[in-house]
Amino acid sequence: MCGIVGYTGFRQAYPVVLKGLKRLEYRGYDSSGVAMVQPDGLALLKKKGKVAELEEFAIGKNLASQICIGHTRWATHGEPSDRNAHPHLSQSGEIAMIHNGIIENYAPIKAELIKKGYTFNSDTDTEVLLNFIDDIKKENACTLEEAVRIALKRIVGAYCILLVHKDDPETIIAARKGSPLVIGIGKGEHFLASDASPIIEYTKEVVYVNDYEIAIIKPDELILKNLGNEKQTPFVQKLDMELAAIEKGGYPHFMLKEIFEQPQTIFDCLRGRLLPQENNIILSGIDKYAAEITAANRIIIIACGTSWHAGLVAEYIIEELCRIPVEVEYASEFRYRNPIVQKGDVIIAISQSGETADTLVAIENAKEKGAIILGVVNVVGSSIARLSHAGAYTHAGHEIGVASTKAFTGQLAVLMMMAFKLGYAKGTISQERFTQLSQELSTVPEKVAKVLEQDDAVKAIALKYADARDFLYLGRGYNFPIALEGALKLKEISYIHAEGYPAAEMKHGPIALVDEHLPVVFVATKDSFHEKVVSNMQEIKARKGKIISIITEGDEVSPTLSDDVIVLPAIDEIIAPLINVIPLQLLSYHIGIAKGLDVDKPRNLAKSVTVE
Repeated sequence: MCGIVGYTGFRQAYPVVLKGLKRLEYRGYDSSGVAMVQPDGLALLKKKGKVAELEEFAIGKNLASQICIGHTRWATHGEPSDRNAHPHLSQSGEIAMIHNGIIENYAPIKAELIKKGYTFNSDTDTEVLLNFIDDIKKENACTLEEAVRIALKRIVGAYCILLVHKDDPETIIAARKGSPLVIGIGKGEHFLASDASPIIEYTKEVVYVNDYEIAIIKPDELILKNLGNEKQTPFVQKLDMELAAIEKGGYPHFMLKEIFEQPQTIFDCLRGRLLPQENNIILSGIDKYAAEITAANRIIIIACGTSWHAGLVAEYIIEELCRIPVEVEYASEFRYRNPIVQKGDVIIAISQSGETADTLVAIENAKEKGAIILGVVNVVGSSIARLSHAGAYTHAGHEIGVASTKAFTGQLAVLMMMAFKLGYAKGTISQERFTQLSQELSTVPEKVAKVLEQDDAVKAIALKYADARDFLYLGRGYNFPIALEGALKLKEISYIHAEGYPAAEMKHGPIALVDEHLPVVFVATKDSFHEKVVSNMQEIKARKGKIISIITEGDEVSPTLSDDVIVLPAIDEIIAPLINVIPLQLLSYHIGIAKGLDVDKPRNLAKSVTVE
């Protein structure tokens, strides 16, 4: 949601924090700001807009300090503006704070503080929490650390907060619940951030802060405590990330770089797991619970956005290969509708960040009811990974473009391996079918590379339709979720209205939209439904719609009905979604670029939704 960065140590802190904010800007870019402790008190600089606006605003200002906290915002409470930008300053002028999350019970607390004479300079819940902490500190004549602990026991909601006090030029107080926080450990310095990208330039040693923990960070000291004031032992981990992974590497945008990384990221996901020569798939996290999963009465997949589309593909594949009923749920709906979850049910939680707030709460509730939780996430050490009984990382590498691309194909690759393995273990697919699927899956990186060779052709199609007001995406079977994903990507990147539908449902309403101005994208690769999809193409053609077809090489019928075609290598229909989504990613990218938009940071969107 929002991005937070902090530094305390021997360096000048502002340049470290500013660079960190640039790397976290994909998490929010409505406004940004920093707070530094200087000899004459707290210095705050904040500005509406992207981090570049803050950087320009800071030119000529006194930036000397060895402690700094910074924030890049995705607005929740209060519109994007200078006054709603973080950090916020307490009414006393003694404390500055940044916050990622939402305080649900801020209104009654604000009412209490107003009765005490407090006034507020912003519309944010953050300023309420900050003054609540300041008021507790005054009323109890206690330390800032103790005031934070007392305040957080009354708070309802999600938060990651960083605070500095004007009289303490060394200490940052931090706490989290439901929003991520990682602390980098250096020699005589510490770094804090929402994820590891601002930290890897300086250290590979990190501590992931757990929910309900408070961190007291000085240059030479890191203390972790729970809300009961009991010290916790920090668990230091080594970062498995390289600096090059968070740089553009010669590409004009992170999104394009990440699309083109997919031959390698899918290979990395399969490597050491998919062993077709040995007729084996090794997923150690799944192995541990294989008996329980294969005996389960049902599997519930919980996800949001693009991850939900990956879950839909998994539903089709698991039911086909494993003969286990699968339900795919939006996490935001699942957590609120009192779902029936029984002991022995298997919950698969899919999340790129591993921090998605609704998904986290949903699996917490399911875990309490005795369900087995399997996590499919990209970020090592994330909250969902730690909360799950088992699972698998996608190993897609750090994804900075807000619209997910390589993380999605990593999710598909993991889910396919899980389905193949479980189906074989359960005896619902033969060894011959298992071997054939495994061998075909191993060819995906090479085939994705071939699809990417058509980038110029996709770009030409994108330029042709960049001025369209609406798009319709259609597919059947395994390709229906890919139609949904293609429509979502176009909406995210180009702001063009797009709908994804099962092709057969077109006649039940959406066909009313079809005219000579409507581009209709068919995911029409060769599969069990291909003849039916061709019939749907004919219906669009009869109504003068513009047809863009994603087809399999050797298809001689679809081109005769299409205005434009993108030809893909042949592959088993179960694995085809991994290939078929690639041209749709490229199409959305090039349309966004043609419209002059910031494809890495689409308006109103943030990479990780860590609040409800």
